[in-house]
Amino acid sequence: MANKNQHVVPNGKDWAVKGEGNSKATRIVASQADAIKIARDIAINQKSEVVIHRPNGKIRDKDSYGNDPVPPKDNKH
Repeated sequence: MANKNQHVVPNGKDWAVKGEGNSKATRIVASQADAIKIARDIAINQKSEVVIHRPNGKIRDKDSYGNDPVPPKDNKH
């Protein structure tokens, strides 16, 4: 199974968790926070990324779980 990024997207008054490229939602829940928890669990299991969208559909945030091929530079040391 491919590692699919998980998107948290608005779905009417609810929130959906969708695997990247999927037309159907994996889960639909009432709150964005619940959708983020579900997406995070899937992403951890698949070593992929969670892409969180705003109510208007634009990307709000991204979180990676797994091996990052381009890790951020440590600017503190």
